[in-house]
Amino acid sequence: MSVSQEQSTSVVMPKPTVGSAVGLVLPGGGARAAYQVGVLKAIAEWMPGMPNPFPVIVGTSAGAVAATVIGTEAFRWQYAVQALENVWANFHVEQVFRSDSLQMMRAGLHWATSLLSGGMLMAPPRALFDNTPLRQLLKERIQFRHLQRSLATGALRSLAICASSYTSASSVAFFQSAETVADWERHQRIGRRCHLHLDHVMASLGVPLLFPPVKLGHEFYGDGAQRQLWPLSPAIRLGADRLLIVGVRSQLGAGVPTRPRVTRPPSAGQLFGYMLDTLFMDQIFANIEHVEWLNQVASVAPDAVPGIRKVATLMIAPSRDLREIASRHMRELPRPVRALLNVMGAGGRGGAQLSSYMMFEKAFTSELIDLGYRDACAKREQLLDFLSGKPISDSSTMPLPPDQASGTHRSKQK
Repeated sequence: MSVSQEQSTSVVMPKPTVGSAVGLVLPGGGARAAYQVGVLKAIAEWMPGMPNPFPVIVGTSAGAVAATVIGTEAFRWQYAVQALENVWANFHVEQVFRSDSLQMMRAGLHWATSLLSGGMLMAPPRALFDNTPLRQLLKERIQFRHLQRSLATGALRSLAICASSYTSASSVAFFQSAETVADWERHQRIGRRCHLHLDHVMASLGVPLLFPPVKLGHEFYGDGAQRQLWPLSPAIRLGADRLLIVGVRSQLGAGVPTRPRVTRPPSAGQLFGYMLDTLFMDQIFANIEHVEWLNQVASVAPDAVPGIRKVATLMIAPSRDLREIASRHMRELPRPVRALLNVMGAGGRGGAQLSSYMMFEKAFTSELIDLGYRDACAKREQLLDFLSGKPISDSSTMPLPPDQASGTHRSKQK
């Protein structure tokens, strides 16, 4: 890539350029994460027999599942994508949390008894749902012993799983890396090197109220999106020069109707769906907008921040409103779950936003995989150029935020 230069008085400063190390960033989204599988499926089909194009992989919440599967199997990443598709295309709610009538009744009685007795007769439940089935599924499907092989062979440089500490109120990126990357700590943002295992994934999946928190060391952790003000930061700190972000909501589809008709206040279920939508995607878009602004500063004054390097980003997100797709599949949910949604005021089309995050049913997830595949194919040339390391114009790159311009040491690629 050629380096342009700017004359500033007597000093000639080179403009920051974009490297070729690609980071894959997979945010959370519950059942909507099936869309990410469709995008990865398309990329894997375009690169048969090619090595893993994502040396740095970062996942949060449901995105942590795909990130971990691809990362652990990076030495055979096409196989990993196929394995992901096989699971997501045949999903059932019972594989994620216990949803039979007896379990729902027990959960309801537990909550009611705890509330009515003020916690005297029975302590409040840890969560609404028991996600033991999901833990068992992931235990069978994810081979953490393969992660070291992926790192040792150079198929992967770093894998990070993000969770939120309920003790320190910080967003923690637990990472395992073949690179010499030091731990980092900023305001409510921590990077911690460790040997990743299933509890890290389950902690990242711990959506507040829905799924229980997980204890790691001396702290309890929950869904990684809760305190994640800079969701792109971990991938950048781990050495990625260009970030492919696979979202679960288009920027314009911000979880509200395009033509709002206000007839009554939103129900608890609708508010909870709105909260999940905010939790999983708003920080991503805000982070992208901020670094776009920083990119403009770097283009005008490349010597303003010593040692700055640009990081290009490319985001692919659903071309359709996933609430509309969810509303057509409401009947696919188990009856006890539908009953719960109705009690919460999230039944029917009005509850499509919340149900779209909980609809782990193959009719819905298969349609999202197909949508992700088609959306990726529509951007095939752009995606392949981005992944192959082709030069990127200044207008499409983003610089490293100022507080991250230094502090990460990367060893030479082996």
